[in-house]
Amino acid sequence: MTASTAGARRRRAARRSLLRRPTVAFGAAVALFWLIVVISVGWWARYEPLSKAGARLTSPSHAHWMGTDALGRDVFTRVLYGARQSLPVSVAVIFFAVMIGTVLGSAAGFLGGFIDSVIMRLVDLTLAFPAIFLAMAIAAALGPGLRNAFLAMVIVWWPIYARLMRAQVLSIKGREHIEAAVSIGATRGRILRRHILPLSFTPALVNATMDLGQVVILTATLSFLGLGAKPPSPEWGAMITEGARFFYQWWVAVAPGLAILTVGLAFNFLGDGLRDALDVKAN
Repeated sequence: MTASTAGARRRRAARRSLLRRPTVAFGAAVALFWLIVVISVGWWARYEPLSKAGARLTSPSHAHWMGTDALGRDVFTRVLYGARQSLPVSVAVIFFAVMIGTVLGSAAGFLGGFIDSVIMRLVDLTLAFPAIFLAMAIAAALGPGLRNAFLAMVIVWWPIYARLMRAQVLSIKGREHIEAAVSIGATRGRILRRHILPLSFTPALVNATMDLGQVVILTATLSFLGLGAKPPSPEWGAMITEGARFFYQWWVAVAPGLAILTVGLAFNFLGDGLRDALDVKAN
């Protein structure tokens, strides 16, 4: 049995056992739940997220599963609608960060020289600052709002994927099949597109899955600090800001906090499972 055959068998066995792992099954179930909520909450939610649904600051009950807030709005409904803001923004941040990081990181690793130096110095400059502080500074400079928070997070996140893709390209471009492609006259663009990137993208995919939860937390953090979505928008971080004023009415802040917690755990568990299934360490 060759090493490649053994590796393929290990990967197939890992994929078969993936959903039998409780953590991965939990992550998949939670991610599917929030996806369904984002798509369909407007059709079946009992209340409107911006309208009064009952008395002020009532505790959780049969009528209001997570109580009401200071304006009498149903907290559970607002948490569900909050997914429509937090999750699409986080997915868009990861998508654009991966695209920008892939293009620049691949160019740096494949072309080398001056281009590599310029891109990597820009990456080093960005990564020299803690992500939360840099995102806060950029969002504050651009002005509060979910769109500006999105731009700030993309600026903070793309260098992670640029460095990752550069390392992957550097490790692959010296392999024999790349030298063979060069020897038959394949263009640089074709070599990068057809022979290097398909082998380089798996770690970025795993990292993106795990980063989704972190971006949800960062989105909520910026909103909590007043740099993202603003009230009365039913965004999870903004809802926690409102709930922080009512210590004894704990449900106002705890409900969106639990939503953030479940999303963060779900995508971390999914990322762990995806890493094992794709056998990243063996690539």
